[in-house]
Amino acid sequence: MRSNERTFLAVTVIIMIAVGCLLGLRMMYKSDVNVSGPVIEEPQVQIPIAEEEQPVKEKVYVNIFFIGQNANKEEVYKAVNREYDEAVDGTKIKFALKSLILGPKQDEIAKGVYSEIPAGTRIISINETSDKVIINLSSAFENGGGTDSVYKRLYQLIKTAKRNTNKPVYLYIEGNKAEVIGGEGIMITQPLDDNSLDG
Repeated sequence: MRSNERTFLAVTVIIMIAVGCLLGLRMMYKSDVNVSGPVIEEPQVQIPIAEEEQPVKEKVYVNIFFIGQNANKEEVYKAVNREYDEAVDGTKIKFALKSLILGPKQDEIAKGVYSEIPAGTRIISINETSDKVIINLSSAFENGGGTDSVYKRLYQLIKTAKRNTNKPVYLYIEGNKAEVIGGEGIMITQPLDDNSLDG
């Protein structure tokens, strides 16, 4: 009887050991879906996204005509370049004429240019349509300086206007189309061009 009990116990122990081993092996090879404990995420590799290259905006310049001297100390009309930005300054002709009326900047004066346009001159309006440009200036444009000065300021205006638009340009003073300019009565033909003061 005792020997049967021992055999039974031995068999039971062996079975329990075998079951324990099987359970252990099963746990070792079981999928880690339900594994408890901290989850360690794999580091994500950041792939740099190439930024779109912004096209370099080409600088645009307008010419404003002031008066200076050439190498022989003779007075000539000198074109000064000013950087122009359509988004800020409107059309080229408007920007150029506003710059002309304001006169040369300090660094331009230092290079020897000046303007014959009287300081009190105001732009009343610049009306640009599909087929023409009308410049309406205050009467101060005609004041002072004598015949020579009036000729020079008119040529400054004409050259600046024609350099910055292909449309016909007309000059008005205080809302009236200019036919005679200044106290000396300089005749002017329109639209403005280099021959407008020859008559």
